[in-house]
Amino acid sequence: MECGLLGRKLGHSYSPQIHAMLGDYSYRLFEVEPEKLEGFLREGSFQGLNVTIPYKKAVIPFLAELSPTARKLGAVNTIVRRPDGSLIGHNTDYAGFRSMAQRSGLAFPGKKVLVLGSGGASNTVIAVLEELGAHPVCISRSGEDNYGNLSRHADASIIVNATPVGMYPAVEDTPLSLDGFPKLEGVLDVIYNPARTRLLLEAEERGLVTENGLWMLVAQAKESAEWFTDSRIPEETVGKIYCALRGRMENLILIGMPGSGKTTVGQELARHLGKQFRDADAVLEETSGRGIADIIRTDGEAVFRGMETKTLAQLGKESGLVIATGGGCVTRAENYPLLHRNGVIFRLTRDTDKLPTQGRPLSQAGPLSEMRKRREPMYCRFADYTVDNNGSLDDTLTQIITAWEERI
Repeated sequence: MECGLLGRKLGHSYSPQIHAMLGDYSYRLFEVEPEKLEGFLREGSFQGLNVTIPYKKAVIPFLAELSPTARKLGAVNTIVRRPDGSLIGHNTDYAGFRSMAQRSGLAFPGKKVLVLGSGGASNTVIAVLEELGAHPVCISRSGEDNYGNLSRHADASIIVNATPVGMYPAVEDTPLSLDGFPKLEGVLDVIYNPARTRLLLEAEERGLVTENGLWMLVAQAKESAEWFTDSRIPEETVGKIYCALRGRMENLILIGMPGSGKTTVGQELARHLGKQFRDADAVLEETSGRGIADIIRTDGEAVFRGMETKTLAQLGKESGLVIATGGGCVTRAENYPLLHRNGVIFRLTRDTDKLPTQGRPLSQAGPLSEMRKRREPMYCRFADYTVDNNGSLDDTLTQIITAWEERI
């Protein structure tokens, strides 16, 4: 059975990976131009399709029937070919967002929820919220409730981003600031790449409940697979696939004092976890064509730190990496969201007398004990986990891999 994802420009999609774990059928990416859409739908050999932008509404005229949910929302994201060759359209985004909202643990009945965006995703979110008993308010660029009069909604309890603002690669973009919402309890974002958009990072910093769109992606795919195969798939499958996909997508980042073993540990971790390894210092040297010692000696540490931040910004956008950072990356607070937006941060500790200094100009500039004392609170702020690296490499790897797997 041939299934796949229909869109115009699909780029990198996680759908093939997800569907490979959902059923025994082939799953391809179909990039189709608008003028060829009708021919593809009428003549294609597929048995099932997922549909993404810009075709969720455009496919409807070519379908023989719509499910009640698809008809209600006026959008289709799943198509199944029936035995007689006709096509029926479904909407599984509804079930996907409902599952995501419930997973967040937020209480929706009676709450004002701001839904950012007025497109198809927004319509789905609003329909689910109404079913959950919330009072959704659609925020658009030019509607009655817009980004220019947000102050009238300072009593909002929850915000849902149903726009692509903040999606990779434009990860520095954000639809709004959370400053004007003192009663906010949580923020949901249908974006799943990066794992934490700038909006979610701000919410996390305020201690709010956060949830990205990865769970929704998997949950809607599970219901699509049920339509494709005409069979039921256990609910726990969503959690299993979510964990597997999250483990593949997220970066594992190592911080710590110079000489604490980040490169050695990182290379072995990458091999164990099936990820690619990146040494931030090596990437900086390759990009600039200069050695770090030369940059610091010639231009000063401040120039080097600026170059380091640009390197971390680029690495932090990527997915599925093990990244070893320079020992002083924590001295710039702006590096934290660059690393944390798509990764889990592990701090390696090693006794001061075991830290090498040869070839490390900053380590030779003064007592390492003073550097460690100065940087200690910075390492603590950045780290999700702290791992002792005074023992064997195997011991260190076991500590990190155990924490990495248990966190999901």
